Amino acid sequence: MPKLKTKSAVKKRFSLTASGKIKRNSMNKRHFLSHKSNKMKRQARNQRYVSKCDFNTVARFMNG
Repeated sequence: MPKLKTKSAVKKRFSLTASGKIKRNSMNKRHFLSHKSNKMKRQARNQRYVSKCDFNTVARFMNG
């Protein structure tokens, strides 16, 4: 069985923390920012963690 390659898109968008969680960026920060509330933009600055149901899928693509 050949080795699996790490997906380039996943490599750019996700990172693994020391505790084993997967970090991701928040959405809603790309365009039309003048129409969005300050609260939404402020909360979108922070990074989030991948949910349990998506964890295995993302981890499989990260490790290759």
